[in-house]
Amino acid sequence: MSSAEDFGASLGPLGTEAGQRRVLQSIVELTRSVFGAKACSIMRYDELADELVFEAVAGEGADSLVGRRIPSRTGLAGWCLASEEPIAIADVTGDPRFARDFAEETGYVPRGLAVYPLLHEERSLGVLNVLDQGAGEQLGLADMAVLGRFASHAAITLAVVEAARRAQALRAGGGVEGVSLARIARALDAAEGARHEAGVALLEALETLLRADP
Repeated sequence: MSSAEDFGASLGPLGTEAGQRRVLQSIVELTRSVFGAKACSIMRYDELADELVFEAVAGEGADSLVGRRIPSRTGLAGWCLASEEPIAIADVTGDPRFARDFAEETGYVPRGLAVYPLLHEERSLGVLNVLDQGAGEQLGLADMAVLGRFASHAAITLAVVEAARRAQALRAGGGVEGVSLARIARALDAAEGARHEAGVALLEALETLLRADP
């Protein structure tokens, strides 16, 4: 087995594309359930393309949005990505930042929307969206604090997914130069308990691979 395959195996469910999808999907489904929302999604920022990519969607639009790309400055998601600030709006219809045309293309136009940036090492990895929470009101400070915890988990997951995808690229002749141990370490620093232990094991495995002879 190659070093890239060893690294992929060490990531457990995140070592495969299907596993990455399942983990991200579980985050949006749990977030949607907690907030009683019509929909929830994770959008990853593709820096090379300067686009936001739907990585996981629960609820409205779940069947058609995964994998779809939009310009990174689109709508409130784009505003949140650029500003690195969370935002919650009870009625987006009067907000000029709301991309109504795109919402109409998806087949669902929300009224309420909350967006939280997925921050890691002073970078925006993407955003977490909550559409029309069950109470039908704007999320308050306590709600946003809870959403922030979900966003932290999503950011950690995206950071590991990035590393996993780079490892998978090794099989196609890529290199390990893009894998930043410091970046992943800082992302996992916020984890606790079993998540922290898993993160430490991940970093140790990657360090071993990088020290190994080619």
